[in-house]
Amino acid sequence: MKKRKRGTAANPFSAWTRFAVTTGEMMAASAQVISHRTARMAAAGPVPDARDRTEFQLMGQEKLEAVAESAQAVTMRIIAANQQMAAIAFDQLLGRTARVMALTTSQTMAQASRHQAALVKDVLNTSVKAAEHLSRVTPQIAQHGLKPIHSRATGNAKRLQKVKITKKK
Repeated sequence: MKKRKRGTAANPFSAWTRFAVTTGEMMAASAQVISHRTARMAAAGPVPDARDRTEFQLMGQEKLEAVAESAQAVTMRIIAANQQMAAIAFDQLLGRTARVMALTTSQTMAQASRHQAALVKDVLNTSVKAAEHLSRVTPQIAQHGLKPIHSRATGNAKRLQKVKITKKK
C-alpha cells in the first residue's frame, strides 16, 4: 500500500481553508485601502498635490501589475498540472493495454469475467488517482493566483496605515 502525503498539499480541505483565510485577509486589507484612498481623494479636492497624484497613479499601476503576476502564476501552475494529468492519462493508457488484450483473448466466459473485473478495478483505481491529483492541485493554483493580489493589498494596508490624511485648504 502506498503511503499518503501529509500536510496541506495532500489535504484539499486544508488547502481550501488556507485559501479562504488568505482571501479573507486580502478582502479586509482591500477594504482598509479603499477607505483610506477614498478619504484621501475627498480630502485632496479637485487639485491634488504631487504626493496625492503619485498615490492615485499607483492605484492603477499596481492593479495591472498584480493581475499580470496573478495570470502568469495561474498559467504556469495550470501548465504543470496539465503535464501531470497527461502523465497520469498516459500511464492509464499503457497500464490498461495488457488488461484489454487479456480480455480480448479470453477463451472462456469465466476467464473473460476475471479479466473484465481486473480491468474495471484498474480503471477505477487510476481514475481515483486522477481525481485526487485534481483536488490537490486546484487549490494550489488558486492560492498562487491570489498571492500577488494578496501581497499588494496587505502591503498597501500596512503602508497606508502610517499615512495621515490631511484636508487641503
